[in-house]
Amino acid sequence: MVETRRRQIEDVASELFRERGYAATGVRDIARALDIQGASLYAHVTSKEDVLWAIVDRAACAFEAAADAAERRSAGQPAPDRLRAFVEGHLGVVTADPESASVFDREWRHLAGTRHDTMLARRDAYERRLRRLIATGTAAGELAPADPALAATFLLTALNAVATWYRSDGTRSPAALATAYGDLAVRSLTDPGR
Repeated sequence: MVETRRRQIEDVASELFRERGYAATGVRDIARALDIQGASLYAHVTSKEDVLWAIVDRAACAFEAAADAAERRSAGQPAPDRLRAFVEGHLGVVTADPESASVFDREWRHLAGTRHDTMLARRDAYERRLRRLIATGTAAGELAPADPALAATFLLTALNAVATWYRSDGTRSPAALATAYGDLAVRSLTDPGR
């Protein structure tokens, strides 16, 4: 029951942080949305930042696991296929939990001290994976010449923005959306003249 309540708190906080932002959401807002007293909330969490950390850490783990799976699935394939696998994995995480993905993308900066530094390092490592994929593909002539840092930022910005508008009852399934974004990513980084 404690784990279930903790996850309910994180889910409600994700929604509120996504809608209002971390700074504009108070502990009382979270408690009110759960229909419990503020003091009762503290039986499950130590602070609002503790809740933010749990959300962001869970999302980071999901993105890292998706990238690991994409690398395993596409190992030995040409760079466009590896890029597609990365994009599809990333979007799978975003569409599975857009609230947490949005909080991960925008609100992590409110973490303090070691938590902030840890998350910054994890985010940088994740982006480096995509940069390496692009640089390797470019060097092999499988992707069009592009600045890997700029190309990775372009792609991650587009992918992360999906969390701001995606709805599970929308016109495209998560798989269809991932395929479409995979196609767009590959076309944006391949040379049409080849």
